[in-house]
Amino acid sequence: MNFPQNKVFCDTSFFFASLCPDDSNYEKAGGLLEHCKKHKIVLCSTWDVISETVTLLRYRADYKIAVQFLDVIKPSLLMVLYEDSVRMSAEEVFKKLSRDKRLSFCDAISYVVITHMLDNVPCFTFDKDFKSLGLTVYP
Repeated sequence: MNFPQNKVFCDTSFFFASLCPDDSNYEKAGGLLEHCKKHKIVLCSTWDVISETVTLLRYRADYKIAVQFLDVIKPSLLMVLYEDSVRMSAEEVFKKLSRDKRLSFCDAISYVVITHMLDNVPCFTFDKDFKSLGLTVYP
């Protein structure tokens, strides 16, 4: 794995897998976290991903895991803050690509953040949409 800026963007599917032992990607997610800890790779995300993750954890796992995410993982993240122009660009990405791809609006925002603000850093995700957008995806 190559992290040119010592950063990686983390998506909801990665966070969910890292906290839910029943998830089929739990071991992979744990291994990625260990790699980042060992090599001091900065985990980046957005408030949109945080919101999506907490909601998913609350409904598909449980309240305690959602709170654990907020209390333990969120504080260690580099939160990427952005202007309205990112949302406007994400609207265009969504309109252009969602007809043919299964792309959420949150993923469209993530795409714009990764490509325009984070200089195409790799992504930790188990969501196939990111790879289909031409982003560098691990695992």
